[in-house]
Amino acid sequence: MSQDEYRDMLPGHADFRLSEGPPPKKLNGRRPIPEKPPTEPPAALDVWDRRVADGLAFLRRRLAGAYEVDEFGFDPELTESVFHPMLRVLYRDWFRTEVFGVENVPAEGSGLVVGNHSGTLALDALMLTVALRENRPHPRHLRLLGADLVFRMPGMSELARAAGATVACNPDAERLMNTGQLVGVFPEGFKGIGKNFSERYKLQRFGRGGFVSAALRTGTPIVPVAIVGAEEIYPILADLKPLARLLGVPYFPVTPTFPWLGPLGLIPLPSKWLIQFCTPIPTAHLTEFADDPLVVYNLADQVRETIQATLHELLQKRPDPFAR
Repeated sequence: MSQDEYRDMLPGHADFRLSEGPPPKKLNGRRPIPEKPPTEPPAALDVWDRRVADGLAFLRRRLAGAYEVDEFGFDPELTESVFHPMLRVLYRDWFRTEVFGVENVPAEGSGLVVGNHSGTLALDALMLTVALRENRPHPRHLRLLGADLVFRMPGMSELARAAGATVACNPDAERLMNTGQLVGVFPEGFKGIGKNFSERYKLQRFGRGGFVSAALRTGTPIVPVAIVGAEEIYPILADLKPLARLLGVPYFPVTPTFPWLGPLGLIPLPSKWLIQFCTPIPTAHLTEFADDPLVVYNLADQVRETIQATLHELLQKRPDPFAR
C-alpha cells in the first residue's frame, strides 16, 4: 500500500475542507471598495523653508528690476518686506506700544495725521507708520513729510523715499492727498526732537500752519495724534551748539549714553509707548478759506491744543515711563 493510499484511508481526511469566510457584502449591487490603510498626516510645511524661498524670490525680483515705485520713489514691496519687519521688533518687543483710537483714521481716501515730535531721532514717525499697519483690518501706508536735511544726506534720501517719505512742502503734500493717500506730518520739526529732557511733552511752536493750508485746499480731514514714550528713548541733557554748527546739523545731543558709549549710545532706552489717535477735524467745508491766515492759524491752534491735552491724559495712563 502506497503512502498516498494510506493517508486517504485516515478517518476524516477526505472530508476536511478549509473554512471559507462570509461572502463580501455588495453595495448598490457592486463589490465593496477595499479599505485603504490609514496614512500618516502630511508633515507641516517647514517655516524656514518657506522663508528662504520667499527671500530668494524677493532677491530675484530685485535683481531683475521686477518691482514698482511711484512718482515719489515709494517702494511698497521693499517697505513691507524689509523696513516694517525690522521696525516691528522695536514696536512690539522693545517699546511695547499700545494704540488707542485707530478707528479715527480714515479707512480709505485722504487723511492728514498730525503728531507731536520728540526723541532726538525721528523714531516716533517710524513707529507711527507701523501702528497704522498693525492695528487696522485694512492696513494703510503712512506717507511721511520729512525735513529738507533728510533728503540732502547721501543714502538717507534714497531710503526715506523708498519708505514712502517726501519733502515737507505744500505741493508734495497736496499731490499725495489729492490721490487719496494718508499723509503724516510733525509741525514741530527739529524744535520738537531736539528739545531738552526738561521740556518733555511740552509742544513747541507749530510754525506757519502750512499743513493746515494743504488740508484745506484738498478738503482732507486732519487727525491729531499724541505719542508718549519717545521723550525717554534718548533724553537730551545738553546741546553742543558749536559742534552742531560745525557739522551742519540742527543740534548735537548729549544724552546719558551718547557720546560716552560710542555706537552703543544709539540704542534707544526701552520706554513704554502709548499712541492715541484723536477725533478727526473735517475741513471739506472750509476749502475757500485755505489762504485766510486767521482760519489757518485757528485751526492749527486747535490741532495743537488737542494733542497737548491728549498727551496729559496719556501720561496719567502711564505713570512709569519704563513699565511693562
